[in-house]
This record gives sequence, C-alpha cells and structure tokens, in this order.
Amino acid sequence: MTKLSVRGAGSGTQRSRTVAAAARAAARRAEKAQRPAEREPGAVPPRGAGTVTGDEPAADEPAAEGHEAETEDSALSVPSAPDDDGVAARPRRERRSALLSGGLALFAVAALIATAVLGWEYRDAGRTDSARTEALAAARKAAPEILSYDYRHLERDFAAAKSHLTGPFREKYGKTTKSVVAPTAKRYHGVVKATVATPSSGDAPAASVVSASPDKVVVLLFMNQVTNSTQVSGPRLDLNRVRMTLQQADGGWKVSAVDAL
Repeated sequence: MTKLSVRGAGSGTQRSRTVAAAARAAARRAEKAQRPAEREPGAVPPRGAGTVTGDEPAADEPAAEGHEAETEDSALSVPSAPDDDGVAARPRRERRSALLSGGLALFAVAALIATAVLGWEYRDAGRTDSARTEALAAARKAAPEILSYDYRHLERDFAAAKSHLTGPFREKYGKTTKSVVAPTAKRYHGVVKATVATPSSGDAPAASVVSASPDKVVVLLFMNQVTNSTQVSGPRLDLNRVRMTLQQADGGWKVSAVDAL
C-alpha cells in the first residue's frame, strides 16, 4: 500500500513539471512573436506562436482581437465624418440653389411686368397727349358751326353742324333745331354768328382742355355770339362759356355733348 502511494506521487510530480515546462516554453515563444523589432523583415512567425497547449486560452489573444477590432473601427469611422457632412451639406446646397433660382425667376417676372406696365403707361401717355391736341383743335372748329345759323339757309347750317356730332347728341340736336330753332329763326329772321373769343393780346383763342384720356376729352371754350333779328334793334353780343365733350369716332374727334355754363 505504501509503495503504490509513492509511485503515484512521483508520477504526478513529473507530469506537473512537464506541463509547467511546456507552458514556459509557449510563453517564451509568444513573447518572441510579440517583438517585431527582433523579427526579421518579412519573416513569418513560427507556427503555434502565441498559443499554449491545454484548455486555457492564450493571454495575448483578447488583446490581439481588441486591437484588430479597434483598427477596423478606426478605419471605418475616419471617412464616415466627411461622408456625413457631404450628405448633410448637399441638401442645404440644393435648397440654396433652388431658392436662388426661384428668386431670380420671380425677379425676372417682376421686371417683365414692370417693363410692360411702364411701356403701357408711356404709350397711354403719348396717346393722351395726342388726344388733347387733336380734340382741342376739333372743338375750336366745331363750336362756331354748332352755335351759328342763318334763317336764309338753315338746312345747310344744320347739316354742317351735324357733321361734327356723334351719338345721342346728334339725334337730339336734329330734333331741337327742327322743332324749335328753325321756326323761330324763320319767323324773326334770326342770324347768329358764333366765334371762339380771342384775348386782346392776340394769343390763341380762349379754349383749354379740362380733362383728357385717349378716347375722351372735355374742352372749355369762351364764345362770343352776335345775334341779329327783328326782335332786337341792332346786333346783340352775348359772352358765353361752353363745355364741350368730344369722343374718338370714325372720321376723327366728334362732339358728344354741349353744355352752356
């Protein structure tokens, strides 16, 4: 019984020494493998370096795996920052570009509208100036014929006056002269001579434009009317103010209303 226990103990001690020696040899190989300065360039580490025989894992394996993981994470994380900035900056640049394009488009449209409005106003102003000049000249010519007549040739005088009239006023003038003016003029041998008053200084006749548009002009005239008839002894001078409205019509500017003031 004593011999068996001695042999068992010796065998256990020798086995423990053998395992310890193998572990020390493995540790030395692992330490040598971790020294890159001692390794020749291009040399391949010995097979099995950094590992130990048995069930326990090598002490350096977690460090190696952690280092590789950190290296891979670093390699992935370094370029990710500019990529994220580029992705974030690209929509901002696109929005700024879209806003700039929209602003330029709106400015172009506003400029076109302003140009059209200014062009229309300029054209309208030119037409109004032409209307003022033409209508004033037409009023100076029409007023004496409309307000004058001679009982000896009433039809001719009334026809000349109607050539300057337009619209409802032309019809009204025809009815009034036929039913009122003509019978009275014939009975009393009436003769009326109307002229636009002329200042003593010899300037242009006393007529001016009250309001004007491209299609309608209102003119104020100062008229002198000399009347002869059997009802008065000698000529009678009447100083009248007349407001005359003219409209653009076929054949030029025509009188559409006459009001004594």
